[in-house]
Amino acid sequence: MIEALAQEGIYRSQFETGTSNGGITAHPSGDRWRWESEMFGTAYDNVAPDLRPKYGALNYLRSVTGGSPRFGSSHLRLRPHVLARTTFCYPDSYLDPVDFGVSDRMSLIALAEKGRAAMDVLDSYIEAHVHGPLILAEDVEAIVLDSCYRNTPIEAVAATLPFALEWHPGFRMPVSQIEDCAAYRGLEVAELAASIAVDGSVTPREIGLALRFKRAAPQSLKQVWHCVARFGGPIAEFHADRI
Repeated sequence: MIEALAQEGIYRSQFETGTSNGGITAHPSGDRWRWESEMFGTAYDNVAPDLRPKYGALNYLRSVTGGSPRFGSSHLRLRPHVLARTTFCYPDSYLDPVDFGVSDRMSLIALAEKGRAAMDVLDSYIEAHVHGPLILAEDVEAIVLDSCYRNTPIEAVAATLPFALEWHPGFRMPVSQIEDCAAYRGLEVAELAASIAVDGSVTPREIGLALRFKRAAPQSLKQVWHCVARFGGPIAEFHADRI
């Protein structure tokens, strides 16, 4: 993905790329198409894919790992002016939310704070929808990479992007957390996580390499990522006593 960002200079939606770290339903009659039709009053039903909203999250907790680690270990931080054309909902749109907001009329943070104790930590984000194109040189302030990508080709490509390159401490799940992973996403996922561990831990880099070399199905590796995000990073501190 980062190579595509560097080559094209724009951020594309799932309707254009056909890829996602969530469900792959961005097509006519698919769930993502239906959710957008309902949320935005059919405004996008007949537009070209490149005109569709781009998804992100409001980092209301000001976490170094971004607003929604469920969807990846690294993130783009947008410039403040993008808020003027961004809508928000809580919870995620796949749950058919009834609460929406814009930057100057926002009650969602209070809702998210109130609901956080009852939700999985990976689900307690405020979803964002950026309307219009996302042009990297104009709309992005920084890319924030997981520290596992230092001195890798990913860092080299990121350094060519037209905005700042920053780092966060990184997600790293020790093998001692494998039992927690089994309770969270199942025994098969936990065993897969253990099988790709390097030096006693699993990072996003190991997951990426396993995907690249087809060591497991993408869906299974996505579940491994959920375990790493849940038990291997700063967000684990929010609900350390709860799976």
